[in-house]
Amino acid sequence: MLPCLDEAEALPWVLDRMPPGFRAIVVDNGSSDGSAELARSLGALVVPEPRRGFGAACHAGLLAATAEYVCFCDCDASLDPAELPSLLDPVRDGTADLVLGRRRPTARGAWPLHARLANAELARRLRARTGAPLHDLGPMRVARRRRLLDLGLGDRRSGYPLEMVLGAAAAGMRIAEREVAYRPRAGRSKVTGTLRGTRQAVHDMGALLAAPAPTLLVLAKSPVPGRVKTRLTPACTPEQAAALAEAALADTLETLGRVPAGRRILVLEGAPGRWLPPGWEVFPQAGGGLDVRLAQAFAAVAGGPSGDRTPALLVGMDTPQLSARTLAEALSAPARAGVDAWFGPAVDGGFWALGLARPDAELARRLLVGVPMSTGTTGAVLRGRLAAEGLRVATLPPLTDVDTVAEAAEVAGLAPNTRFAETWRGLSPTVPSRSVPSRAALLPPAVPRSAVSASALSSSAFSSSAVSASALSTTPAPGGTTR
Repeated sequence: MLPCLDEAEALPWVLDRMPPGFRAIVVDNGSSDGSAELARSLGALVVPEPRRGFGAACHAGLLAATAEYVCFCDCDASLDPAELPSLLDPVRDGTADLVLGRRRPTARGAWPLHARLANAELARRLRARTGAPLHDLGPMRVARRRRLLDLGLGDRRSGYPLEMVLGAAAAGMRIAEREVAYRPRAGRSKVTGTLRGTRQAVHDMGALLAAPAPTLLVLAKSPVPGRVKTRLTPACTPEQAAALAEAALADTLETLGRVPAGRRILVLEGAPGRWLPPGWEVFPQAGGGLDVRLAQAFAAVAGGPSGDRTPALLVGMDTPQLSARTLAEALSAPARAGVDAWFGPAVDGGFWALGLARPDAELARRLLVGVPMSTGTTGAVLRGRLAAEGLRVATLPPLTDVDTVAEAAEVAGLAPNTRFAETWRGLSPTVPSRSVPSRAALLPPAVPRSAVSASALSSSAFSSSAVSASALSTTPAPGGTTR
């Protein structure tokens, strides 16, 4: 990916230095010097991005790419694309997940003193916060495309490179550096070369550094036969139902492990098993009904002065189709601005996710205790309470949670590469065919099948009745669901 704004002077050299087997994607960010036409004539794929901003251009390139591995490089001839293979090698051989180029100036004036000092201080703060062995927040970098998409990067201006590193560290990605040559750029920098650009970069990066990584909670039962997924019986045996529950829980924990987070907490009824990945804290569930246990889960992570609280989002174990990107995009620091709560409606009228920007035990009690659980109105009641509190709510895509055999078949079809789907395929020959309705019968009559989109097919376990293709909508709360 080559973000480009008026780089006609540098483009011929940059594209000529592209290594064999690499495809150049030039993202034109509103050039007026013919850069787009020149890049196209030189064989590059040109992607227009009218929104001005370094992050907007980089992310447009990431979305346009189709390869497993993606590389970022400035388009001003300060960095040599011929060095990209040395950054790709550690990612391809599995020793690193994100590799940055550590710049080594090759000539006087290649890296102005004020920019070097600011970069050194930023790298120091990054090392302290993430533990990553970084000395330079360089623009040349390589990673797997899917891992970067799963980070849900939201900054579209100068903070994008920093957000990528912070998100990668918070998602458990291994970060490394490789030295690269740094030459005097062609033309004038649009960021550090102008006072406005420098101020904007400082502002964007300061906001990202000040935003704490969220806490992720999963409310679950240990998958013991006869105690989980009992509505799947008698079509499934208790052992088969427990196997599906274990697969769904393992998928959920793995997915949330790819979402940037400061803490990951499993709020568990029962004992942990082999399905528990490293890095998860385990809290025992409180006693009482589901409404009380949900409220207590938020209370367990509340604390500190109001302005210092870390956002917390809770999901269940019934949505193995949940995508990391769905959550990460909603929880990214830029997307969190102006949001007090997150609500994930389930197709059956419940909810699969609830999040609070400032977790508070008393607020959680007012929102959740007394809400009738596992009904077709659960979500609507909870949305009413969110509205009554005056909370600004970001609505996540609707999802189907797995309670019945029909829902198990539907979710397995939507997420065929999950453990859950693999387990279902192994069991489905033994499930009576009359227990599994046709695909056409799997959606509620009021919901047009055409309204189900890929963005709405990816989540966890408490639910709502309206299926929409919108990824996120922030509204002042009236109507929703939980289970």
